[in-house]
Amino acid sequence: MRILGIDPGLQATGFGVIDTDGPRMAYVASGTIRTSPSEGALLPERLKVIFDGISEVVGRYQPDVAACEIVFVNVNPQATLILGQARGCCLTALVANGLSVSEYTALQLKKAVTGHGKAAKAQVQEMVKRLLQLPGLPGKDAADALGLCITHAQVARHTQAIHKVAPTQARIHAAYKAGRSY
Repeated sequence: MRILGIDPGLQATGFGVIDTDGPRMAYVASGTIRTSPSEGALLPERLKVIFDGISEVVGRYQPDVAACEIVFVNVNPQATLILGQARGCCLTALVANGLSVSEYTALQLKKAVTGHGKAAKAQVQEMVKRLLQLPGLPGKDAADALGLCITHAQVARHTQAIHKVAPTQARIHAAYKAGRSY
């Protein structure tokens, strides 16, 4: 399975791609999609850069599934709203390109990669480097995106094992069923 991880951000959106085969993980690619307000680009134009960048990554690497980080609430509500718009743009690009998306919090990512939910960025970078046997440290945004890939690989393996024993049905959010919403 090929997994695409996305660490959303307005200035820097990290992406990472890994291949998995059971417990084995292999690095494919990673990088950062950058936008800058200093070049005079307005918010909608910057969101388009992110959308187009993710679409290009999906087209180039042909992932099977995607994982995206869930945004936390900042002290600054305006920054949180803007980050939420960047995240929404990322999710839209992934779904528009036909990928199913799983979402994980930063705490879940850190726990899966380092074993400690309060790990520092440098610890995540180092563990991603070790787990994927990279020659050097990935950038912070790319390391988070690769960490999301690793998190999803672990969760998917366990979920498949559970489904073999007791098949479950996916939960549907914000969908109508028999005239009711839930």
